[in-house]
Amino acid sequence: MKASSEYSILFTCEHGGNRIPREYAPRFAEYQELLQTHRGWDPGTLLASNYFHQQVPSQLFASETSRLLVDLNRSETNPALFSRLVPPPSQLQREELLETYYRPWRQEVVDWIRSQAKRNLFVRHLSFHSFTPELNGQVRTAEIGLLYDPGRAPERDFCHCWRQAIRETFPEFRVRLNYPYRGISDGHTTALRKQFSAQQYSGIELEVNQQLFQQSARQVRPLIVGLYQSWHQAVRQTTGAA
Repeated sequence: MKASSEYSILFTCEHGGNRIPREYAPRFAEYQELLQTHRGWDPGTLLASNYFHQQVPSQLFASETSRLLVDLNRSETNPALFSRLVPPPSQLQREELLETYYRPWRQEVVDWIRSQAKRNLFVRHLSFHSFTPELNGQVRTAEIGLLYDPGRAPERDFCHCWRQAIRETFPEFRVRLNYPYRGISDGHTTALRKQFSAQQYSGIELEVNQQLFQQSARQVRPLIVGLYQSWHQAVRQTTGAA
């Protein structure tokens, strides 16, 4: 099953930075080192999402606020919405964070997708993430992960196609599907699937091993370019575009 050739492209970057707004800085005074780690942000994702956005007509929503403040990739009912690694916000601060940073950002994305659906345009969403090479003593066995819902044919077909294109571009890379996380776990794309049908929306998460982004700028640029070119190739193949 191929998605409609009439489509719009959406990019999101939920963990693009590790900034803490001034009014909340006292809570993080003793956690500056933690903010620099993968717990505080997804290194490389803001750079990559901006590059993709510059290459093709698209909409980009990117956050540079640390996930340790509030995690835009978690639902409001998820216990991990507010990190347990730092002092918890007060009930008042919690509501302020939701009203100021979380709900407006999430709602803006939903509103944009709805605007495309009203124009009968299929939304192809790519969410940018990066993962730590080792977590809890376990070494991750991939350079690239593509996360999707196996029950949605457009997502499944696209990721199989993109995996092949990445392998052709970077033969040395281990490219795994629904790794290091499951594409149907709680997250931004999962929430959007609950609001939009498979005929309206496709949500893919790109996961890049952070070791790749820790290379020199001369090495990181061809990485991002290659990922974009392989993604664009997969888009053409799955939409029937020339």
